[in-house]
Amino acid sequence: MTQRVTQRARHAALPDASGVEGNARLTGLLAVVLLVLLALEGATIPFIGSLLSAHVFIGVLLIPPVLYKVASTTWRFAKYYGGDPRYRRKGPPVVVLRLLGPVVVVLTLVVIGSGVGLVVLSRAQRGLMLTIHQASFVLWFGAMTIHVLGHLVETAKLAPLDWFARTRRQVRGASLRQWAVASSIVLGVIGAVVFTPYANGWFSQTF
Repeated sequence: MTQRVTQRARHAALPDASGVEGNARLTGLLAVVLLVLLALEGATIPFIGSLLSAHVFIGVLLIPPVLYKVASTTWRFAKYYGGDPRYRRKGPPVVVLRLLGPVVVVLTLVVIGSGVGLVVLSRAQRGLMLTIHQASFVLWFGAMTIHVLGHLVETAKLAPLDWFARTRRQVRGASLRQWAVASSIVLGVIGAVVFTPYANGWFSQTF
């Protein structure tokens, strides 16, 4: 009996190699990055006339972290519903958050896509695109508020774990997860630097 308990304790102390907890930590890290960027983006909205470039810059910067987070959550979704026993043991989010997840993803992509469309499409097409952008933002904000509040405690627990020596050793791949998050930010900055100049004059031309 003692030997069995000891074996279980040793097994629990081994670095997690299943990818389940690694996926959860990556999702948590990306969630924090997105929360910060979205807060900055929201702060530009009341002053969109004078902060249009900043609004576009942050909006483009958001795209890679959003895609990374969609990929990490889609991976968990596919593994869980594909019957992977490791993900089945971890279990899904509560029903409300499970149903809301796809809605948040779709609305996020519509908000970002319509924002990009406002910059790249012709002046004649911008009126409709602006309506889509504003309407989808209102729906997105409501859905995202529920989504964030529902995952807040879990995110607060997961996000710091790869940054402390004791907890980062518990799950393999901490450095890879940190580099993944960093690469999403770098790609976003590069895209924003290239794309933002095209937004010059957009506001005055649209209204």
